[in-house]
Amino acid sequence: MAGRQDNDDESRRILERIARETDPSGTSFMARAVKGAHDHVTATDADRSDPIEYWGTRVGRALGLLLAIGLMIWLVLFIIRGN
Repeated sequence: MAGRQDNDDESRRILERIARETDPSGTSFMARAVKGAHDHVTATDADRSDPIEYWGTRVGRALGLLLAIGLMIWLVLFIIRGN
């Protein structure tokens, strides 16, 4: 019976999350996306008790973001030049 209770609790949690994400009176999709990107780059999910993991995650994600932006700029310039 405990397994069913766990499934019911998880189902309720999932339904509540979906309701929050699709609520039109809540934050906009863009605001949630920006917050999610900020949290990802600043490594809010990393273990703060291990400073090497925390700072390594932050540096790696920031460098990845810079690389992605650089590649997008290069692609736009490549397309504009027509080469």
